[in-house]
Amino acid sequence: MNTARPIVLCLSGHDPSGGAGLQADIEAIMAQGCHAAPTVTALTVQNSVDVLDFRVLDPEWVFAQARAVTSDLTIAAVKLGMLGSLEMVDTVAEILRGLPNIPIVCDPVLRAGGGGALGKDEVGYAMRERLLPLASFATPNLPEARILAELPEGTADQCAEKLLPYCQNLLITGGHGDEQEVHNRLYSRDGSSKTFTCDRLPGSYHGSGCTLASALAGRLALGEDAATAVEAALAYTWRTLRDADHPGKGQHFPRRLPLDFCG
Repeated sequence: MNTARPIVLCLSGHDPSGGAGLQADIEAIMAQGCHAAPTVTALTVQNSVDVLDFRVLDPEWVFAQARAVTSDLTIAAVKLGMLGSLEMVDTVAEILRGLPNIPIVCDPVLRAGGGGALGKDEVGYAMRERLLPLASFATPNLPEARILAELPEGTADQCAEKLLPYCQNLLITGGHGDEQEVHNRLYSRDGSSKTFTCDRLPGSYHGSGCTLASALAGRLALGEDAATAVEAALAYTWRTLRDADHPGKGQHFPRRLPLDFCG
């Protein structure tokens, strides 16, 4: 009997501090009971305070990584994170076209939690045009949604109206606001919408968006329907922030795995 865990292909950047990027993807996906297959798209110089620099990998290396994985393993879902360049957007789009009928979660990473850039706005526009139509979900926070929608002061509803023609489901997270409650808004192309609320936690967090998108990809890989997967991923992410560590001088790191995970 095959007891292998569902496999999630992750295409994203590496964060050497371990708070965000592919390490966040791996931990969050493991916590859902799935296996992460991390394909590196970029290397970054960053820590809990901010991003200092980044370098996008050669597309042929990214293709080679993805081919090695997909020729051997059965992919149940895909999670997209930092891509960093227009060329990498095209590279990832070509990889995805070879993986039809698989849930894809696109986290349009353009800014780190500390504010540093992880790609120009033009990269976001390219993701909107070339990747969101292939994705099952896009999971921008409100500042990212405003960039993608080209609405600098847009509300979540206004951004959704602009972006839904490009994607099936849009989850705009509200962690960057200052209200007492966080409002995470799920919009679907069929016109339905649902708001998930949770208590706002003190402090700021490095890798929260990666955590949410990866958890969602894991839940979809397990076969959950969209609404159930979103609710489970949001609840899990909130717990990782509630239990977060503060290892450095900047943002907190979500605790994605329990202390006794390997016990």
